[in-house]
Amino acid sequence: MYFLGLDIGSSSVKIALVASDTGKQLAVEQEPKEEMSMEAHQKGWAEQDPNLWWHYACLGIKSILKSTKVSPETIKGIGISYQMHGLVVVDAQGIPLRKAIIWCDSRAVEIGEEALKSIGPSYCTEHLLNSPANFTASKLKWVKDNEPAIFDKTAKFLLPGDYIALKLSGESTTTVSGLSEGIFWDFKQDRLSEELLTHYGFSKEQIPNIVPTFGLQGAVSAKGAEESGLVAGTPILYRAGDQPNNALSLNVFKPGEVAATCGTSGVMYGVTSNLSVKEYARVNNFAHVNYQKSAQKSIGKLLCINGAGIQYRWLKNTLCITDYETMNELASTVAVGSDGIQCIPFGNGAERMLKNKDVGTRWVNINLNRHQKAHLCRAALEGIAFSFVYGFEIMQADGIEPTVIKAGNDNMFRSRIFAETIATLIGQEIALYNTTGAIGAARACVLKEGDYNAFSAYTQNDYVKTYHPKKEKQAYQLAYNNWKKELNLILNTIA
Repeated sequence: MYFLGLDIGSSSVKIALVASDTGKQLAVEQEPKEEMSMEAHQKGWAEQDPNLWWHYACLGIKSILKSTKVSPETIKGIGISYQMHGLVVVDAQGIPLRKAIIWCDSRAVEIGEEALKSIGPSYCTEHLLNSPANFTASKLKWVKDNEPAIFDKTAKFLLPGDYIALKLSGESTTTVSGLSEGIFWDFKQDRLSEELLTHYGFSKEQIPNIVPTFGLQGAVSAKGAEESGLVAGTPILYRAGDQPNNALSLNVFKPGEVAATCGTSGVMYGVTSNLSVKEYARVNNFAHVNYQKSAQKSIGKLLCINGAGIQYRWLKNTLCITDYETMNELASTVAVGSDGIQCIPFGNGAERMLKNKDVGTRWVNINLNRHQKAHLCRAALEGIAFSFVYGFEIMQADGIEPTVIKAGNDNMFRSRIFAETIATLIGQEIALYNTTGAIGAARACVLKEGDYNAFSAYTQNDYVKTYHPKKEKQAYQLAYNNWKKELNLILNTIA
């Protein structure tokens, strides 16, 4: 018997099969094989067709069933992970009314800033634990203000994972964790924020039905089965945004545990029971997957860096290098500090940790007589690593004191230079584990009974290695200080 995991990303859809009794990984598939594109019709916009996510999910499900020769009748549960903060608006038949406005779209920044002032910082920090900022609620308000005909037809608004669950089951549902990431949840009252709904002019009827994060959320319908290749009645047992799910995948549930990832964007995600929101303008606070109403609150503090892996990918494509391993090998031939080159890697929209300033990517101190591809590769790795360190300092100011940092053995944490730069500057070991979001989503199905010990047993063989801080830190610290000085000069010139 097996569990199926879906990870709906902005670059691709990943599908995983794990054994339901042991959690052992059977296979992982990715669709499309190349990365999905984002549409940017105006500066700061980022949209995707949600039907593409479903198309690739169905392709991947059929492909993994064929390659593993697993019968769909043996799949006993489905878990869903998804790109956070997106907005899908659907009509009464569940048909999307427009392209999805995805996580890195910054068109609603001013709407969120106005809401913070109007609703009041005290309410936002005490009840929402966040500024409305550029999240799902503010994006929906943008649709209401700029596309009123579409808003009037909107029966439900959905997060990306909610839309996949709708396509599977035919039912519009969401979770408390999902509502909190959209800034719809009142943590103080443990309910929907009626104040925010009223301020933005949303109807409660537009809110999907709330289901538990773990447990029966719905079942595959006849239509969902026909399109996906699954069996009607297969239960959907779990759903969470990609960063809470990444933490779950790494067995990060307790205060002091931190999960890190660096794909298209970079994230530091720390679990705490501390409701401090000192840095609410730059660090987000969401209901973690094990958050329980009327019990001790499990909060995930999330710091996002938009311009992370996408910066390294851009450099690879621009330099016409075929793979990341070659880039890492080139970078290893250059000393710490990249011979003075600094990469400010924020070219993927407004950065929340920089107070929603759109800094862009900047290359500083390039010497045309000295510097070559290798220097650029090292500078990019260091610049992205420095942005993690910068963000980590913000999280420490907000009360996160890590006892352990874990990362998946994929994306940029496979680069020794990248990981050791972070570990050295923050003085903390980083442990790598062989897991992914899709595998974590599949394994989470076992938690339908709330058995965290069973989940720990699933992950006990995932450990790969640990990056240790370098004893000689001076060169790293000097390079970081110079990078931060350059970033601060830039920030001071942007209104």
